[in-house]
Amino acid sequence: MTNEAIQEGYPSDHFAVFSSHNSKIKYTFDKIREVKSHRVGDLFSAYRDILWDDGRHKYNVSSFIGEIDEILLGERFSAFDQSTLDNLIGTLRQRGNSNATINRKMAALSKLLRKAYKMGDIHSLPEFRRQKERAGRIRFLERDEEARLFAAIRSRSEDAYRLSVFLVDSGCRLGEALGLIWNDIQERRVSFWITKSGRSRTIPMTERVKEVIKLPPTEGRRPKGPFTKLSQAQYRAIWNDAKAEVGLGADDQVVPHILRHTCASRLVQGGIDIRRVQMWLGHQTLSMTMRYAHLATNDLDGCVTVLETPRVCGGTNSVESSAFSSPLTTPSASKPARKSKSEAVKAGGKGSKAN
Repeated sequence: MTNEAIQEGYPSDHFAVFSSHNSKIKYTFDKIREVKSHRVGDLFSAYRDILWDDGRHKYNVSSFIGEIDEILLGERFSAFDQSTLDNLIGTLRQRGNSNATINRKMAALSKLLRKAYKMGDIHSLPEFRRQKERAGRIRFLERDEEARLFAAIRSRSEDAYRLSVFLVDSGCRLGEALGLIWNDIQERRVSFWITKSGRSRTIPMTERVKEVIKLPPTEGRRPKGPFTKLSQAQYRAIWNDAKAEVGLGADDQVVPHILRHTCASRLVQGGIDIRRVQMWLGHQTLSMTMRYAHLATNDLDGCVTVLETPRVCGGTNSVESSAFSSPLTTPSASKPARKSKSEAVKAGGKGSKAN
């Protein structure tokens, strides 16, 4: 093929053209991009509104990423390597972060870096390994604590009181309740569409919930939903004042989310199986609901009976009378020895003579 033939294709500056006697091949370089270096903070500014909805969670993520950027000293990178991630986790642990806190911060970083990788901003990702978390003690409100706290909340705001009752009886998250509109409430059920897991769910309402979702008669336009008059910041401020009044101010676990724990604990203690509790709370995995499984102790009461039963035969307290007895634990009743044929004949003879 001549040079004139090659020039007939008028290749642009973006193409390299190679020829042979049998074919002409074009190689394009349009998709080759220069990978620039970025700070973690720059990537967050670029993708935060895409990856996270507005709200408290986005605020927490902003704090996490800001701390990570500060630990990395604003270093720019085009590839986030494993040693950088390991050093970052080590620094967080030295600062006193628990494994659970480290996992939350790394989840935010992982989500951000994966997005940057897909968009071509960085060209490699480290392996994020979840740190082992200890199963901590779950705090929930006793009935008398609930009564005192709710009374203090009600003295400050009727709307905050109604919201508190709704949270403890529905077990929903604070953001889920504040995002409700009237169309989400139908007869005896309420549907949550804006959820953390992204999965909607519908649950029945208790009698208390049916009462508190009714707005008191007021003048003016009805709000969009039963709790839309309140913001998260307003409710938390009222909550903190009320808990300090009733002597719970020093307990850092008494936060609004404790009402969700309280609902879950009461369901499990009341004999509701874990799978239904998972559906009620809207947990994405059963392992999240298993945190409350230790409260389901009713099924273990019979074990005490077995352990306290004397290991003797006969009598009312014998192992034979246990409801949990089995062929492996229950001694079988002794059977009379089988008589030989000659003994049976002799016994029959003696009997006939007596007759």
